[in-house]
Amino acid sequence: MDVPLGAIQFSPLMPRSEKLEECDEDTLGGMIVLGPPGTVERRYTLALALKALAPGAPFTVLAPKDKGGSRLGKELAGFGCTVSETARRHYRICTCERPAVLTGLEEALAEGAPRFDEALGLWTQPGAFSWNRIDPGSALLVRHLPQLAGNGADLGCGIGYLSRAVLASPKVQRLTAIDIDRRSVEAARRNLDDPRVSVSWADIRKSGTQVTGLDFVVMNPPFHDGGAEDRSLGQSFIRRAAEALRPGGVCWLVANRHLPYEALLKEHFKRVTLTVEAEGYKIYEAQR
Repeated sequence: MDVPLGAIQFSPLMPRSEKLEECDEDTLGGMIVLGPPGTVERRYTLALALKALAPGAPFTVLAPKDKGGSRLGKELAGFGCTVSETARRHYRICTCERPAVLTGLEEALAEGAPRFDEALGLWTQPGAFSWNRIDPGSALLVRHLPQLAGNGADLGCGIGYLSRAVLASPKVQRLTAIDIDRRSVEAARRNLDDPRVSVSWADIRKSGTQVTGLDFVVMNPPFHDGGAEDRSLGQSFIRRAAEALRPGGVCWLVANRHLPYEALLKEHFKRVTLTVEAEGYKIYEAQR
């Protein structure tokens, strides 16, 4: 959807959109927000929006009832807003004005901000994929990944867990890490303190968003969009991996066991090997 003339788009999931965290306080004349499903992420987003709005500016927030919508009114009231609520097509829609005095703002901002997780040993942020745990599919791939060499990419890099394992090989000359989530990209840049790495905020589903002629690609592609399963996401990652690799280059892919990627892999790669099937996942080695 095109951004209306005179409007500003803020989203961590839309590359090249503006960063709400950097918006000047008390300046915006109004805002509409689609509330994220996670409680911490949603409260953080609401707090950022209220901080950016001028006192008295109209504020509309909506979310599916079963993904935070039922709690929106209470959350906004906790910031000092006087809220009117309506419901339409399984969404809860809350409207209010930015109050002159806000409450609870700093707590919500601190709770949703980037942080170093001691248990993970990584920088992360609520809302990013697998932000407070190591994804088991990625962990399985790391345990079975060989030492890679040459120039490669981590497609859908998240906060950099897979990339960090790849960089343990001294034979890796360069690694391009790409993700659609700005929060993940910013965390990955902190987690991958290595001169061989370039981290990019981009939508890998679009052609031309990554380097070509690569020796290897690693990936744990997503298969959910907005909470609903969407197998086309992983399929687009497979196509982009094939485009990015040189002839003879290798793709290492981990996916949930039920996802039917074999046929598409065989369509785009000359050799496809199922190397591991365990813990509800499959790992494929595919040579272009």
